[in-house]
Parts: sequence; C-alpha cells; structure tokens
Amino acid sequence: MITGFSRRVAVTACSLCVAGTLALAPAAASTAHRAGDPAPPGPHASVPKPSLLQRSGTQVRLRRGAPEVPDVTALSWLVADADSGEVLAAADAHRELPPASTMKTLFALTVLPGLPSTMRHTVDYRELEDVGEGSSLVGVEEGHSYQVADLWRGVFLSSGNDAVHVLASLDGGWQATARKMQAKARSLGALDTHVVSPDGYDADGQVSSAYDLAVFGRAGLRNPDFARYCSTARSQFPGDGWPYEIENTNRLLTGEDGVAPYPGLIGIKNGYTSNAGNTLVAAARRDGRTLVVTVMNPQEGGGLAVYEEARQLLDWGFASAGRVDPVGSLDALRPGGTAAAAAAPAAATPAPAPEEDSDWSPTAAVVGFTGLGAAALALALRAKNARDARG
Repeated sequence: MITGFSRRVAVTACSLCVAGTLALAPAAASTAHRAGDPAPPGPHASVPKPSLLQRSGTQVRLRRGAPEVPDVTALSWLVADADSGEVLAAADAHRELPPASTMKTLFALTVLPGLPSTMRHTVDYRELEDVGEGSSLVGVEEGHSYQVADLWRGVFLSSGNDAVHVLASLDGGWQATARKMQAKARSLGALDTHVVSPDGYDADGQVSSAYDLAVFGRAGLRNPDFARYCSTARSQFPGDGWPYEIENTNRLLTGEDGVAPYPGLIGIKNGYTSNAGNTLVAAARRDGRTLVVTVMNPQEGGGLAVYEEARQLLDWGFASAGRVDPVGSLDALRPGGTAAAAAAPAAATPAPAPEEDSDWSPTAAVVGFTGLGAAALALALRAKNARDARG
C-alpha cells in the first residue's frame, strides 16, 4: 500500500518507470543534463515487472500438483526462501502493522556489529529509567557489570527491553539508535518500517510489515552472532551473586506451553503487545533448504496460534519446493523486488504530497537502483523540485 512520497519514493519512482517515460518527458526536456546526474535510460532498457506483493489478499502461483496454501488467520504473513530471497506466497505482505518485539531483529542488525561481544559494561541507573511499563525484562540491574554477549542473550531469549535500553545507550543513545535503525531498514529496501521505540514497545506511528520483518530475519541469519543468539534455547544470565537460567520465549524453539518444537527450527524472534497482538519471524532448515516466515497478529486461536500458523506455513513451504513460482523477492532493491517494481497502471494517479520524514534523503533512495529505475527516480525528483520551485 503506497501511503506517501517520502516513505515510498522508490516505489513511486518505479511506478513512473512502468507508466513510461512519456509522463516524465516534459520535466526531462526542460532540464539540461549536468555532470553527475544519472544518465537517461537507453532505448532498450528493460522495465521491471510489477510485483504481486503490492496487491492485497493472498498471492501465490501454484504449479500443477502443488499443495494448497494453508488457511491461516493472521492479518499478514509471508513465506520465503532465505537463500534465494524468493517469496513463495504471502498475504498483505506490505500491510503496515505494529511489530512488537520482532522489531528487535532490526535493532540487532543495526547495533550488534558495532559492539564487541566481550566488552564489559557497568549499568548506570539512567540507562533503565525509561523502560516501558509492563515491558518484558531479563533482569538487568544498575551497578552490575555485564558482557555485551550477556545483554544480547537477554534480548534474544527473554526479549528484555532492559537489555535493549543498555545496548542502545552504548550505541549512542535511544533516539540515535532509532535513527540508525531507520536508515538500516531503508538500506535493505524495507520501506514499510517506521521506528519509534527500538525495543518494539508500543508507540504511536511505529509500524513494520511481514515483508520487512522477513527481510530483517533473512539478513540476520547472515550474521553469525545474530544466528547464534536467535537459535539459543536456554542460557545463563548473570544475577546477584550467581547466574540464573533464562529460556527463549519462542515456543517453536523450546517446545514450551504445549507447543511442539519445530524440526530444523533456527529460531529468530517472537513478540507480543496488546496493540500488535502476537507476531513472529521464524526460520527453519530442511533438506538443505532454509525458509523464513513472518506471521503477524492471528485473529483466532489464542496466544499460541502464531506458532501453529507459522508451523503450517513452514510445512507448506517445504512441501512446495519446486512446485510454485515466486510472487516477489526479498531483494527489494534489485529488479523484480518490490521496491523496484510497483504495481501501477499506465494511468497512475499522482503521488500524494510528501510526508515529514527526517530520515529520508534522495541520495539514500537512489542507492541500489540501476538503469531505468535510477534514471526515472532522478527524473521524478527533478520534476518534483521544479514543481516546488513554481509554487
């Protein structure tokens, strides 16, 4: 769903690609080519195909003999091949919803590489002052010394917002971390995500999507530390005098509360808030193939339904190997990815007025686009600037 120019600039620009260069010709003709400007597209430039993932409802392309997609109740979900990035099926993949603690996947992607795991830190009381009421906690205490690795286990296993606050402080502060997370999301082509609270605590305007969360989960698996933390079922956390056991809250990993462990599960991250409902990003490996699924807010079945719906989608994904055609790609900034191919007709309606978004910049938006995509984006920006100058 396209909601505004500032957060969908890449999508809007490539919608103009689909519409054709005629709509941009007046702006292009009135502006002389200058050194450093992207060159206009060549006569044989290819136009990316529209992505089915921009459409509402369930999207799947079954071949003969492929199993039917399971009937799940989540408001949004997605199944993708983690190695190729191909999306096998999805429902409302770009619907913007509160992510709860699955936002911690983006937090880890952003902060984890910059903090050595063996570094020790003594917690200051100010680092814990703003932990949200009712937050999930691992038990970080002021005045205690922890290794960074201890804090990451607190984040991934106990979903500890107290550990997130301390790590964010080490990374430059709460607001600085939120800005870095926003930039990281954009660099991955995750255009549905708006970061307000890095720990996933409910906050006005904080949203992500099944698509973006799958992008974060897939990217996380490429980081050995992320992969190790998210797959750990149980560990020890430093306490007052002696360590105590903490357990991963992802029931598909631990088999707690009557949820059967999923064979081959790698883990990743679950979440819950009263606003978001239950959310989950999960990955599993079987027969040399890794799948990543996102399930957001099941509407039936209680608090454990998110795990059972993820189980059904994983089972379907493994059973569908070689029997479905992809409906999109998690490589959003490449041709055929959703950010590079908006489903827009030739007579597209004009883009809405820009939203306020201090984290967006034209330079960042161009990164990853080549050929016709980059040229159309640059032309769209020049046309917009010309309109603004005319008032």
